[in-house]
Amino acid sequence: MEHSHTADWWKKSTVYQVYPKSFKDTTGSGEGDIRGLIEKLDYLQGLGIDIIWLQPVYVSPQNDNGYDVADYCEINPEYGTMADFDELAAEVRRRNMHLMLDIVVNHSSTEHRWFQEAKQSRNNPYRDYYIWKDPAPGGGVPNNWQSKFGGPAWQYDEATGQYFLTLFDKTQADLNWENPAVREEVVKLMTFWAEKGVSGFRLDVINLISKDQNFPDDDGSARPGDGRKFYTDGPRVHEYMKELNRRIFKPYNLVTVGEMSSTSLENCILYSNPEQNELSMTFNFHHLKVDYPNGQKWELMPYDFEQLKSLLSRWQTGMQEGCGWNALFFNNHDQPRALSRFTDDSEYRVESAKLLATTLHGLQGTPYVFQGEEIGLPNPKWNGIEEMRDVESHNIYRILQEQGKSPEEAFNIIRERSRDNSRTPMLWDSTPNAGFTSGTPWIKVDERYPEINVERQLHDPDSVYHHYKKLIGLRKKHQILIDGTFVRLDEAHPQVFAYSRVKGQEAVVVVSNFSKEQTVFQFADAFAEEWLEAGPAELLAGNTKQVPPLWKEMALSPFASYMWLIRRK
Repeated sequence: MEHSHTADWWKKSTVYQVYPKSFKDTTGSGEGDIRGLIEKLDYLQGLGIDIIWLQPVYVSPQNDNGYDVADYCEINPEYGTMADFDELAAEVRRRNMHLMLDIVVNHSSTEHRWFQEAKQSRNNPYRDYYIWKDPAPGGGVPNNWQSKFGGPAWQYDEATGQYFLTLFDKTQADLNWENPAVREEVVKLMTFWAEKGVSGFRLDVINLISKDQNFPDDDGSARPGDGRKFYTDGPRVHEYMKELNRRIFKPYNLVTVGEMSSTSLENCILYSNPEQNELSMTFNFHHLKVDYPNGQKWELMPYDFEQLKSLLSRWQTGMQEGCGWNALFFNNHDQPRALSRFTDDSEYRVESAKLLATTLHGLQGTPYVFQGEEIGLPNPKWNGIEEMRDVESHNIYRILQEQGKSPEEAFNIIRERSRDNSRTPMLWDSTPNAGFTSGTPWIKVDERYPEINVERQLHDPDSVYHHYKKLIGLRKKHQILIDGTFVRLDEAHPQVFAYSRVKGQEAVVVVSNFSKEQTVFQFADAFAEEWLEAGPAELLAGNTKQVPPLWKEMALSPFASYMWLIRRK
């Protein structure tokens, strides 16, 4: 499929992430569907979106919201038909937009035909598609690795007397990438979708596909039996990425983003440096763990602002120096809403939503907007665990109480951390169920929809939506936002994150006050002399009625955030 752009056309693009189950329902089933997305393509085009990342709509038992795939080349009837998908692909193309599919090939569902074959006998031709091990010498699991969803990472198969590896849910069996036949199948299924006109892939936990073939016990240096150091950015992962690039990504000119679990900056440079011929860009999650005490997700603490800024800055500088490329994001389907997490989601909700957007969209990389982010959607107000749907939340709620927490304490933690926070339905208008469904929604609709919805914001030039639209447009217009050098400017200021992007005779300056307090920010003398006195500053984006002039010393109101462009005379 031809693109009218250069090889790295996606650098100026913005990606919109669709969680199909909660986007738009056209049948009254209470769950979103592919036709619902087709219906809203004009909305996404109006926002300026170039790439739509559609999360899994394959046939699946839905034990992990579709990330447990039972057939990679069929559409789950809950979402529609292959004819619906073909129409979606054609309608996206007709609008000069691109469709990116979520591909899950670290594991498949145990209901997949390959696994159903594999468990028939030890010498079944599909046996080697998965990772099987004999019990430990004294009986029991082959090693002490833990699943990412809790419990051992091995499941016993009575019939054949061996264990199979499951790094995630017990119904998600890890594929054996050492087997060339598995890699052949992956190329085949990606080719199937590329031939249907898909422009790219988001590769789920792709840096976990290569395991240390000795499968050693973990001595507990990270945490007891963690195991991740034996399969994260594993021994052959870069070789496998190069093979996929050569066989499918390059021939079809696909845009690819790897979801990189617990990865390192050094590896992400290798994955995304064009000279390496692997992926277009990578997601890393370090900046979204700054409110985890000692890396523990299920404990609460206020987030560490300095750590957030230094992680974002380290990855900006590191990827720039290593010629890698970042996927930029604060929100996705696995994270609570950034608005509620890092800023203020009530009194200063609108300013806060615009602040997060300006701060992110001024950085180098390709920005990702998760559905609802562009209207400033906060975490819902949960009334009890029974309103929640995520398997992980219910598991952890039980485990926390087994560990001695009261039901109230356990629920307080789940309420802050649950993945359901980002999975409630999209708020389209002020009609019942926010225009998401005419039926009973699969998960609750946020009660604030009469105030917070798309329709209201489309008609309000000062809305969060229009702020996103402006920022998305700026990336297409100003090359400096693509390749300007990142320089951090705030020197550990307790309330302010400030940075510049510099290229030749131009600089973009971004200043954001992440606090409820009025604060004063001062630029360093050298920067002030070199840039602030160099020429007039043009305001590209701001979130207050009154905008302070860009001087060496600035007074900033609560959650004020601005982006300026300076051109040297």
